[in-house]
Amino acid sequence: MISFIDHGAVVWFAKTVGLIYLLVMAIAALVYALWPSKKAEFDAAANAILSNEERP
Repeated sequence: MISFIDHGAVVWFAKTVGLIYLLVMAIAALVYALWPSKKAEFDAAANAILSNEERP
């Protein structure tokens, strides 16, 4: 079997693409969390547990 790609190239590719993927997903999550139109939805979710709490 002929190997066109050696182990070092595969490791380099996996580390590089993995780092780029991690950074892109972190930025996407940050943008989603800080998007101004989502504030009302997040506030409602944060207070939903408090409004549905059973009282003694």
